[in-house]
Amino acid sequence: MDIDDEAHPKIRNATSKWKCGLEGFNQDDRPPYPRSKIVSMFTEQVPKGDLSRPKSAAYKVPIFRTVEEALTLGTGKLGVDGVLLIGEHGSYPMNDKQQTLYPRFEMFLKITDVFRQNRRAVPVFNDKHLSWSFRQARRMVEISRELRFPMLAGSSVPVARRIPAVDTPHDAKMSHAVAISYSGLDIYGFHVLEALQCMIERRRGGESGVRSVQCFEGQACWDFIENNAWVRRLFDAALRRSNTIKRGDPKRLVPSPAVFALEHTDGLLSAAFLMSGLVEDFTVALAIEGSAEPLTTLMDLQNGRPHHHFGCLVKKIEELFETGRAPYPVERTLLTSGVLDFALESRVQEYKRLPTPELETIKYRVPAASQFCMTGWGPDGKRLD
Repeated sequence: MDIDDEAHPKIRNATSKWKCGLEGFNQDDRPPYPRSKIVSMFTEQVPKGDLSRPKSAAYKVPIFRTVEEALTLGTGKLGVDGVLLIGEHGSYPMNDKQQTLYPRFEMFLKITDVFRQNRRAVPVFNDKHLSWSFRQARRMVEISRELRFPMLAGSSVPVARRIPAVDTPHDAKMSHAVAISYSGLDIYGFHVLEALQCMIERRRGGESGVRSVQCFEGQACWDFIENNAWVRRLFDAALRRSNTIKRGDPKRLVPSPAVFALEHTDGLLSAAFLMSGLVEDFTVALAIEGSAEPLTTLMDLQNGRPHHHFGCLVKKIEELFETGRAPYPVERTLLTSGVLDFALESRVQEYKRLPTPELETIKYRVPAASQFCMTGWGPDGKRLD
């Protein structure tokens, strides 16, 4: 089936990924455009400033009252080649772990109910976390396997342009890794874990699971850096890649430092930091066997329109839709969703180290080919590719 002739519905809210599909990669109603077309939408909430209604009118994309109608175009029969599930924004409650309870799992069940009714399934992309709950995230992946449809998920950070444009050598031996970012524990905690995971999953043997997770905040975060020589070395190396680092004493600049410390089953130790006030970007540093200096890179996000990194992710989503194969395993995001859930649980349990036998079972390998964007944007902000 020609992807240009059939299309993909949007589940929930308006984001730059949606605007790439309607307005083109540069969001200016000019080429280049994605090959896919958005033909239907369902939005659970319509907040103030909502974009779905004006975009629907401008581009003649109907908004349906239910998920089932959006997937069947109101005919009762599955009428799309793929599904975008974007469950964020809107007004939803927050639990005691500071997780916003976005209904991705509930939306996913509605989508897959339509698949079951039609005895046919199509590829699904789930934006960011699979779910705030690891149990729900695991169930989503299990259902995708049960119904035999390919699934892709996660952040735009791993596919963003890198400075320098380097990747972990495939099958390299690795002992330690650090990633640094900023902002909130839940929303950007997920992004920094994805930045870390897309680099360490390329190590020898692939990802073999996570044995334990622990969260540290405040002075305990600074102590974690000072008491572990490998952390200090890689933390400093990652900071040197930042384009936004503030000058001054980090302890004065960062009012609420936090870190998620991970022990992997193969012995790798890794840490993901949130350093709001010190940096506003994503950097990674890896200790590779045989290399005197850490491998470091910046995952470069475009702050203004057209948000180049979203276009990089749209290209991966199209690859999923067109080939019926995910360009990288959904298990990456299953693992990061689980790590984040357990890290925030560690926090509410007085920062205990939590054994994670559930995460030890998540094992996978990625292709040797790199998946990040190799080109960036010009002086006008538009894509160079």
